[in-house]
Amino acid sequence: MSNEETQTANPRNTVAPESAAPSAEEPSKVKVKFQEFGLPPALMQAIETLGYTHCTPIQAETLPHALSNYDVTGQAQTGTGKTAAFLITLISHQLEFPLQAEPAPGTPRALVLAPTRELVMQIAEDAKDLTRYSGLKVLSVVGGMDFERQKKVLENERVDILVATPGRLIDFLTRGKLNLRNIEQLVLDEADRMLSMGFIPDVRRIIRQTPPKRRRQTLLFSATFNDEVLRLAEQWTLEPEHVVIESENVTTDNIDQRIYMVSSRDKFALLYNLITTLQLDRVLVFANRRDSTRRIYERLKALGVPCDMLSGEIPQSKRVSTLERFREGKIQVLAATDVAGRGLHVEGISHVINYDLPEDPEDYVHRIGRTGRAGAKGISISLLGESDAFLLPEIETLLGSKLVCSQPEDELLVAPKESRLPSDDRPRRRDSGRPGGGPRSGQRRRP
Repeated sequence: MSNEETQTANPRNTVAPESAAPSAEEPSKVKVKFQEFGLPPALMQAIETLGYTHCTPIQAETLPHALSNYDVTGQAQTGTGKTAAFLITLISHQLEFPLQAEPAPGTPRALVLAPTRELVMQIAEDAKDLTRYSGLKVLSVVGGMDFERQKKVLENERVDILVATPGRLIDFLTRGKLNLRNIEQLVLDEADRMLSMGFIPDVRRIIRQTPPKRRRQTLLFSATFNDEVLRLAEQWTLEPEHVVIESENVTTDNIDQRIYMVSSRDKFALLYNLITTLQLDRVLVFANRRDSTRRIYERLKALGVPCDMLSGEIPQSKRVSTLERFREGKIQVLAATDVAGRGLHVEGISHVINYDLPEDPEDYVHRIGRTGRAGAKGISISLLGESDAFLLPEIETLLGSKLVCSQPEDELLVAPKESRLPSDDRPRRRDSGRPGGGPRSGQRRRP
């Protein structure tokens, strides 16, 4: 029987939130300062070093409950500051209640689970920024990275906060390199994404290795709370405070959303001309498939555009270096699949271009949320072709508003010189007299 099924009779100690704290039912109308929470000095110093003074809505709504040791379920999109909300909670707890003895290696006090490597690494970087003056140790555990280095840390060093993807974490649990019996705080980030990616059996297995929910604090965040996510929250949390931050604030306030209607064969010409004519300097281009992403990357590169690509086929070490070059401005355009849609945090992305509309409307929100962050203005451009036009109504339903579609100017549809493109991407003439020279009668070549 799992720990979740055999609950201890003694509930964990809790302190009621201050009556003056913002209600989870009514969003904060007054900006809340981090100083108001009485955070430990080392944590407050790190927050001030990062230049943060006021809470975002999700931080203002969740921190009063989370810092009082209540479980929290939070609904908010990426880019709203939820990562800092749960990290501040974890760090504050560990600084206020230090261990009396040095913990054994591989026995973290806090565990953060996230669905993708990029998101895990970003959370870990944010955690290191917030623990810079506290002496707490942060470790990220993900697949595709140096397994032996991660194992060595778990075997020989103290780990206070562990951030991990479910698969690699189970690898270390199976090998006996991790002990989760002392976990005091558990964070499940992007629960809906973990559900859609099939991680829930792994997450259940991991949670069974932690103390029962009456003896740990659980913070669960999700962009959406459908019936399945709500059932998971009920299983894994104890009488949680539920906070909802509406997604409309994320997508419409700071992001200018533009839709260009264009034929599929003209999409690349429009993309290239938008990048070069408007002199865009930091652009994230999303496509739905790996092969489409690679074609975009190869064609832009052949035309002299400083670019790279990010997809599941790229080794993790290469993905890390690519993101770093993009952050440093050495890459003008980054072509990506939705592997980068959540958890990718790069300051100053001016434009997000949807080469294809995503099949899941939620992915549209996450994609365009890569721009217009931290109060900055951003622009999203979607290239609406014949093959994905039917996806637009669902996106508009999610956003709660209609998106204006327009035709691009003729000069934006002028194709770049074919002689500079890779030979595989040049249009081929049909030659029915040569075997394999063109499609058979009644067939269409796949785009």
